[in-house]
Amino acid sequence: MDIVGFLKSQFICHLLICYIFIVSGLIVNFIQLFTLILWPINKQLFRRINCRLAYCISSQMVMLLEWWSGTDCTLYTDPESYHKYGKENAIVILNHNFEIDFLCGWNFCERFGVLGSSKVLAKKELSYMPIIGWMWYFLEIVFCKRKWEEDRKTVVQKLLNLRDYPENFWFLIHCEGTRFTEQKHQISMQVAEAKGLPKLKYHLLPRTKGFAVTVQCLRNVVSAVYDSTLNFRNNENPTLLGVLNGKKYHADLYVGRIPLEEVPEDEQECSTWLHKLYQEKDAFQEEYYRTGTYPAVPIVPPHRPWTLLNWLFWALLLLYPLFKLLINMINSGSSLTLASFAFVIIIASVGVRWMIGVTEINKGSTYGNNDNKQKHK
Repeated sequence: MDIVGFLKSQFICHLLICYIFIVSGLIVNFIQLFTLILWPINKQLFRRINCRLAYCISSQMVMLLEWWSGTDCTLYTDPESYHKYGKENAIVILNHNFEIDFLCGWNFCERFGVLGSSKVLAKKELSYMPIIGWMWYFLEIVFCKRKWEEDRKTVVQKLLNLRDYPENFWFLIHCEGTRFTEQKHQISMQVAEAKGLPKLKYHLLPRTKGFAVTVQCLRNVVSAVYDSTLNFRNNENPTLLGVLNGKKYHADLYVGRIPLEEVPEDEQECSTWLHKLYQEKDAFQEEYYRTGTYPAVPIVPPHRPWTLLNWLFWALLLLYPLFKLLINMINSGSSLTLASFAFVIIIASVGVRWMIGVTEINKGSTYGNNDNKQKHK
């Protein structure tokens, strides 16, 4: 196939993937809206249904990583801990260095059957994002404005609501609060110096209040903290656009299980514990850069077929009307049909590109630039 032909075929694949994700996502959001009538009648049924509906959306993203790009994700962990994954509630601490770290976190959830019920501590702006943001609303995701004085009461209430959640869930949290960049790191280390804290080479200072409150609210519900560190081999710099283009990456994910009883209950002691953990993570990261591996047993959790089957279901359901529209356009040549087809294509493409833009590091939040600088003053 010549270059022009390849580009055209890749462009068509992009459009089809975008179309299926956007339309199926909006359909799921619409169905989720109607599930609200169940909340006052049977809250647990509402939750179980929305876990399955959310899986219809999030599993499409995981499908792109696992099946479309063929990205390898090797898990390094203790074999004894491995058998507990997916069978208990957990708080998952993730480093925040890559554009697709959230997607690899979802991949981790999917391999152990908790993708549909997984939770995150997310910035409030994401709640307004169509499809994923709206999906999270029905999953009772904890949103925050990143102003702790305003957030504390809301965050505590949302976390306490999860104590009777009927499904096993993992609560994913980026304690650094924002993606790592050199500028943010420089400012963060100025704060560390001002506070007399040991400096970190590969991480930003962790935001301890949100983590401490999460531990307090979910104690006796969550069994463990999963300390997770993600890296990519051969200095790969993965992007969501690269995944969409079918580019294969090679991820290494270390997960260490820490029983929640080992995490202090007192907020100040919990803060000290988290800072110590990040110092250990920093040394751990340096060791990976030096050796290219983790000091744990490598395991590749088996693929589950459900992400691919879910995508195929939506593809079969939604491609028929699209192709029918295309045939009508060719047969009739009417301006209305042409405009309708062009509208669908433009909306799908622009929508997914916009969501990709939200994940890009160079378009990330200024949280950590301005906020830390003000604290340093």
